[in-house]
Amino acid sequence: MKPQKSHPQLPSLGIAKCPTLGILLKLNLDFIKFKLDLYKFKFNFIKFKFDFIKSNFSFKNVCGFCMLMLALKVLCSSYTKPTTVPSSTDQEVLKEWRAATVVSDEAVKEFGIDSCFKAYPISDAIFSRMDGKSYKKNCTVPRSSLRYLRVLHRNVDGKTQLGEIVCNQAIANDLLEIFRELYKQGYKIERITLIDDYDADDERSMAANNTSCFNFRVVSGTTKLSNHAQGRAIDINPLYNPYIHLNNGKVEPANGKPYATNRTASRKIPVPFINTSDLCYRLFIQHGFRWGGAWRTVKDYQHFDK
Repeated sequence: MKPQKSHPQLPSLGIAKCPTLGILLKLNLDFIKFKLDLYKFKFNFIKFKFDFIKSNFSFKNVCGFCMLMLALKVLCSSYTKPTTVPSSTDQEVLKEWRAATVVSDEAVKEFGIDSCFKAYPISDAIFSRMDGKSYKKNCTVPRSSLRYLRVLHRNVDGKTQLGEIVCNQAIANDLLEIFRELYKQGYKIERITLIDDYDADDERSMAANNTSCFNFRVVSGTTKLSNHAQGRAIDINPLYNPYIHLNNGKVEPANGKPYATNRTASRKIPVPFINTSDLCYRLFIQHGFRWGGAWRTVKDYQHFDK
């Protein structure tokens, strides 16, 4: 029998003799496995993908990343769609009521639509604009019988614009209701300011297509007081709805002559022609006004009185 060869013994790792070393090796293997798992794990948060396979990170970096994600989550959960806040300038314009100024619809909503269609007694500030102009020295109409109206209208660009009217108190509520409905329906009026801004010159006011009411004056070409003198008449978009003297063909304002004829709906102009199918006409007639466009000796398309 051949003697068995003896094999050299492999060196012992000493695990049996050193249990602590075995625990450390096991922990190290577990950490490596954990690290590999993290490399394979993908985070998808708010449509962003973070690929950790290509990242070298420490435990500290992981904590920092988690804190960042938590902060983002809090920010996103508290996010709400921003709302349009009316500018302070628009609110100041509305409070001071600067006529002929454009404001945003949001500002009007915040200010209150009811506050934009109101009648007031003639204040000293308003009267100072009128005195010696529309309210002439020989004016026989008591100041107390007049009212200052705030109205809104859509201008030629369809934007909301502030308007002002001085009228007789007898038609104040009619005008407020009419202009509110015109605004609601998007009816375009280029400008509504006191005729005093034109030194109470009717021709200048009409030429600028300014809508106005009170002006203590006589009927054009006569010595008879106009209904405007009592604040019971109003002219709407006068440039495009001119006053025509049928006996001599004179047109007022002079620059309104191109709009004295061919007054068809198909013709393109910035504001509507006033005719019997027009919204403005229908509203004024419903409130008991007369229309100058129906007169026989003259055609005053801009004019309504009561």
